Amino acid sequence: MPFPDDVLTLLHEVAHLMRIRFDQRARAFDMTRAQWVLLIKLERQPGMTQNELAALVEVEPITVARLVDRLQARGFVERRHDANDRRVWRLHLKPEADPILKEIAVVRREMMAELLGDNLPPETVAAMEAALRLMKSNLVESGRRCPLDAAS
Repeated sequence: MPFPDDVLTLLHEVAHLMRIRFDQRARAFDMTRAQWVLLIKLERQPGMTQNELAALVEVEPITVARLVDRLQARGFVERRHDANDRRVWRLHLKPEADPILKEIAVVRREMMAELLGDNLPPETVAAMEAALRLMKSNLVESGRRCPLDAAS
């Protein structure tokens, strides 16, 4: 007898399907989902360092450096020296990133419409969002109290 879908399985599967769909859409623009994520983060928080961005997206700094190199080669991002520390580079979007950011926004709206369909009432969506925020908060707090890598 197969296991019934539980919330962990469903969350994993929905997230997986979303990643696949975003990967497909990013490839249509000769980009990766990871590059899209960096552009979105920099749009929301301009001037981050590569290390700050790496921590935010939970990857190694070298991974961010390579992604930023590609974004810089396409003219979407520039590195600027920090005003207080010439050793530090701050990341900023260039105007050339605006069209792709608009496309990403369209894809995000389409994904939301696809996810929610016509059959999820706004109250359900609001409750779901609140529940997911609480779950995230619980995991963050639990991680502060008992880091997983403390045992290693």
